[in-house]
Amino acid sequence: MTKNCLLFTDKVAAGFPSPATDYVERPLDLNEHLITRPAATFFVRASGDSMINAGIHCGDLLIIDKSANAVNNSIILAILNGGFTVKRLELSPTGPILHPENPSYPPIVITQEMEFSVWGVVTTVIHSLNGRKI
Repeated sequence: MTKNCLLFTDKVAAGFPSPATDYVERPLDLNEHLITRPAATFFVRASGDSMINAGIHCGDLLIIDKSANAVNNSIILAILNGGFTVKRLELSPTGPILHPENPSYPPIVITQEMEFSVWGVVTTVIHSLNGRKI
């Protein structure tokens, strides 16, 4: 993450700081705001559109915390049958269910025959509003 940006202390309503308001700038370290546990934090790039309704688009940068506990409704990075997938976790009485956030895809009911583990919890999604790759 960069430390070359400045953080304005004024809050703005989709605009710029008021020129009439005194403000203080300080260096902005995005690690301070986005990463709780650096040793357990990883970045991955999203692929596909199965999580589009959760605000995760193809090409987005996901921040994953491997040390975070996955709870019901967490968005997780899972290992499923040897591959990675990002889905919303449902902890049902019959076992885990992975839910996509796109009605075009069905939920995945985890069975004993499947290789499944939670690799980490998605804590942050970073995507560009102009389609430029981050």
